[in-house]
Amino acid sequence: MALVIRNLQRAVPLRRARLRRDCQVLSQILGLGHFDLGLICVDNQRMRILNGRYREQEAATDVLSFPFHQDLRPGDIPKLLHQDEYNLGDIFLGVEYIHKQSQVYGQDFYNVLTMFQREFNTLQMFNILTGASLKPLTQNIFSTHT
Repeated sequence: MALVIRNLQRAVPLRRARLRRDCQVLSQILGLGHFDLGLICVDNQRMRILNGRYREQEAATDVLSFPFHQDLRPGDIPKLLHQDEYNLGDIFLGVEYIHKQSQVYGQDFYNVLTMFQREFNTLQMFNILTGASLKPLTQNIFSTHT
């Protein structure tokens, strides 16, 4: 697995080594260790721009995902023919947003980052395999989007 972590924000100090380790462990647990993933950490301003552009909601949020295999029907698993298709896509983490919310709810910031990543990846795979449309339980706590 190639995991690319880009920290494009300066609002919150971030330990990328811990985030990288947790994401790699998570991908192994989920059986996704051979897939590539981009994880981009952004501040509220950049998240508002992305959320406005792609979801037409001009507000900061916790997570936005851009899957590599967009043409999958619910329940389908990608039929990968080439090595460059082993890509999950990109996940944008609203680090500033998550940090503020973790303080409000008395949660450890790094545990919340890992929890979002774990919930998102697990539910995304579950939804693909079963055709369900489950959303993270933490969405109503830390997120303003539906």
